[in-house]
Amino acid sequence: VQLQASGGGLVQAGDSLRLSCAASGRTTSVAVVGWFRQAPGKEREFVAAIPWTDGSATYADSVKGRFTISRDNVKNTVYLQMNSLKLEDTAVYYCGAVSAGYYSRSYSYSYEYDYWGQGPLVTVSS
Repeated sequence: VQLQASGGGLVQAGDSLRLSCAASGRTTSVAVVGWFRQAPGKEREFVAAIPWTDGSATYADSVKGRFTISRDNVKNTVYLQMNSLKLEDTAVYYCGAVSAGYYSRSYSYSYEYDYWGQGPLVTVSS
């Protein structure tokens, strides 16, 4: 499975941005796609995750109500719509995929992910 993430950029606080994560290859082996982010000097942290076929999404508390993760199974793409961006949302964002057959309560740990895409940089300025 290959993941191609895109959509980063420089925005102002309060603006919106949408990230995309396009999957290719053996996508039938994907169970969940998630977004993580890593700010300079910090650990990679969970943002949101969504089952590849059906089921509800999960979110980090820090982005609940502002970010929305969604999927388009026709395009094999997962999106992260980010609204009301804050300075602390500045980070490199990574999308990852969990292999089918692995079950978790929230898929919020990076070690649960088997595939990763190159991260787009999101910079939020004041």
